[in-house]
Amino acid sequence: MSARTDARSLAARLAALPPGRHLIGIAGAPASGKSTLAEGLAATLNAARPGRAAVLPMDGYHYDDRVLDARGHRARKGAPHTFDVGGLRQMLLRLRARDEATVAIPVFDRDIEIARAGAALIPREVEIVIAEGNYLLLDRDPWRGLDGLFDLTVLVDTPEAELRRRLAARWEGYALTAEEVRARLEENDLPNGRLVREASRKPDLLLDDGPA
Repeated sequence: MSARTDARSLAARLAALPPGRHLIGIAGAPASGKSTLAEGLAATLNAARPGRAAVLPMDGYHYDDRVLDARGHRARKGAPHTFDVGGLRQMLLRLRARDEATVAIPVFDRDIEIARAGAALIPREVEIVIAEGNYLLLDRDPWRGLDGLFDLTVLVDTPEAELRRRLAARWEGYALTAEEVRARLEENDLPNGRLVREASRKPDLLLDDGPA
């Protein structure tokens, strides 16, 4: 059984890591708070020692909308098959090798729904790289190819009722109609979230998030 943790304890654990490059994997359903957690951990670590941590968002490996349209997958954008898993795996291997002065990473721009290549840089001096994304622990191919690449894995566990509330608020913020919000939730986001909760490999740590 995975050990339970919270954000403060996790930050303390990462702060105590020895010198060297460490890859941390944080997985969770859409709107589980994993991105906020990763950014908060990096900020805490960098406040104590500037430049020690950086975040690698999985969302930077979304296939472009043109690819999704050609494959008929646009409506399921965000599902496991809409990501370049091989590209993400190669990036993790590059970061683990730590043999480049600087590695450029892609970052997903939610305002335009497109991944921006080379939108952030991770210098060699960074010791703790916090990767975050829905499917980092997904126990199915090709996502199984990420198994063993992380030094520590965390799964953010958020109740579905709370995920629904957060996701609805997110899409309403983009001025979607009630029917469009319902479709996003029921046909894509919530099924993806259930998959994360039900089909992820056992993490090293389980972090509870949100009201029960």
